[in-house]
Amino acid sequence: MQLLSIEGNTQRLDGGAMFGNCPRPVWEKWAPPDERNRITLACRALLVREDASAGKPARNVLLEAGIGAFFDPKMRERFGVQEDRHVLIESLAKVGLAPEDIDVIVLSHLHFDHAGGLLTAWKEGEAPKLAFPKAAYVVSEGSWQRANTPHARDRASFIPELQGLLEATGRLEVVKAGEKSKTLGDAYSFTISEGHTPGLMLTRVEGWSEGPVTFLGDLVPGVPWVHLPITMGYDRYAELLIDEKKALLERIVGENGWAFFTHDPQTAAARIERDAKGKYGAKDARAALR
Repeated sequence: MQLLSIEGNTQRLDGGAMFGNCPRPVWEKWAPPDERNRITLACRALLVREDASAGKPARNVLLEAGIGAFFDPKMRERFGVQEDRHVLIESLAKVGLAPEDIDVIVLSHLHFDHAGGLLTAWKEGEAPKLAFPKAAYVVSEGSWQRANTPHARDRASFIPELQGLLEATGRLEVVKAGEKSKTLGDAYSFTISEGHTPGLMLTRVEGWSEGPVTFLGDLVPGVPWVHLPITMGYDRYAELLIDEKKALLERIVGENGWAFFTHDPQTAAARIERDAKGKYGAKDARAALR
């Protein structure tokens, strides 16, 4: 098994929204804002390249798809997407993969900055269509339900056409809490979190030579959010999220595993440590997995 970090389109979003009730003099040391108070965010995916074994063919599994380039120019400006081309597909090409080479895509949830990369780049007058023609898709039951019946608070975070496109493939698996994915197999397990959005599915991958890797999604979008009190203004229930974060970080510490960050512009993965005062932090940070 090989693990590679795959960069997608980048965003600039309001720093205050990304750091919730954390004061600006604190968060701007971690993420310096531009003149519009926006900070730079990655939209990074994790590629798992499985070798053929036990009669099973080799397989390419992609965790997340980033924001992509599906927005029209007006919406791209509104949400701070920096590139008008599909960077994720370009990054996959650099490691020798075309869109049709991706076998499975796992989605932590269906907010557009995590699922927009499933769609082809925007072209005037063309309807949205899926960019990965052969992929199977794995989502949690909670996140699927939320996308289909969103709350007024987060309705704008979803892509209305996406659910229908995914269902139409006939290759969609909706995983219930506490279950494993039949599509993915035993090397993949999930933690379900409710603090950011219903049914946030955080994937743990076993089989990498350096230890298990947990894709932390929007529970811990980057290194600054490893600190327990730091949450986003976008989170539904900050106190619940902090409790969920603590439990998951403690597990990663206990197994000497790796945390994978989707939104951190500098760090793709790191180990987690806890000091004598119980404060969590990142160590052995890597800008990329190659």
